[in-house]
Amino acid sequence: MEQNYRVFPYRWVILVATMLINVTIQMLWIAYSPITRATASFYGVSEMAVGFFAMSFMIAFIPLSIPASWLIDRYGYVPTVGAASVAVGILGLARGAAGTHFALAMVATCGLAAAQPFLLNSWTKIPAAWFPARERATAVGLITIASILGTAIGLVATPMLAASMDIAKVQLVYGAVASAAALIFVLAAREKPKLPPDESASRERAFMIEGLKHALKTPSFLRFLAIVFVGMGIFNGVTTWVEGIVRPRGIGSDQAGLLGAIMLVGGVFGAVLIPLFSDRASKRRPYIILGLAGAIPGLLGLALTPGFTLIAISAFVLGFFLIAVNPVGMQYAAEAARPTPEGTSNGLVTLAGQISVVIVYAMEALNNLTGTFTAALIVLAALLAASALLATRLKENGV
Repeated sequence: MEQNYRVFPYRWVILVATMLINVTIQMLWIAYSPITRATASFYGVSEMAVGFFAMSFMIAFIPLSIPASWLIDRYGYVPTVGAASVAVGILGLARGAAGTHFALAMVATCGLAAAQPFLLNSWTKIPAAWFPARERATAVGLITIASILGTAIGLVATPMLAASMDIAKVQLVYGAVASAAALIFVLAAREKPKLPPDESASRERAFMIEGLKHALKTPSFLRFLAIVFVGMGIFNGVTTWVEGIVRPRGIGSDQAGLLGAIMLVGGVFGAVLIPLFSDRASKRRPYIILGLAGAIPGLLGLALTPGFTLIAISAFVLGFFLIAVNPVGMQYAAEAARPTPEGTSNGLVTLAGQISVVIVYAMEALNNLTGTFTAALIVLAALLAASALLATRLKENGV
């Protein structure tokens, strides 16, 4: 029987709705990091306890990623991601309503962390259903940009908002934005088009358990998981401890948040340009290698350069190359793991990234030992170089 294909314009509506909810979860994740010291004072806790607001997202992801992927693959992303989006809106408001009660704010944060895997593990599922293969890395790149934008808003807007209102009210603002994004997603999302966009979208996918076994027996997929562990560890570590990284060089919380945003602006450019070239060339491996190698000078500059200007240039370079690896790599992983369902391969990749919370902890441990994050950043640059070498052993897949 002849199969008909059609690419529907409505794919962009669903993509925008997905991008919006990803903006909000990243805002909620990073909102305390640029005001760590002020938040510690507000709740009457240590700075390490404040760091746990961000780290709880990574910790919760470890046991919940595989179940979330199973639910997405079993029941579809519309009901699962829709329910998670509604939970994010409600819990975002609850965190603000907790006032000065640290324990209540942390409970709400843990709920947000539990909802996050449903959002992150659908990044390749939606493009696979609605977009032709030639557009998928670009689509994942746009979702990556949304995630970057949410992190940038959290880093820049939080110190500005905290200057005119208390920290609980800042969280209420973010909760209200998340609620609006959840409503848009619920109204806009559709599981799949009436006709698939191309032949690859109509292929039969192995179900969860079989797909999981297949992915974990694929050497290139496993190599990429190791690469993700290092790359996401660097990204999560820098964004979590950004204020502490630059504080010894005389840079305050406002400028620290701005540096984080500059890194993410670089990431926006990288996440647009590099996946676009990857799609046009129908290749993934060279662009993964480029991103990993190109990020090394930026990370070393962030560790060693004096003065705001040089640190800002380093942050931009780091973001441009490192963040661009994510969309290209996500699509590479989905292609390498076929016929594993996209939700499953996406979930394993994101799980590897969230396990990198150990890198975040290790950075703080080295900071306590040496009095600076410099040693930790140099070690991470060496790991990044090793990851670039490992990427040369990835097997290129047909796109």
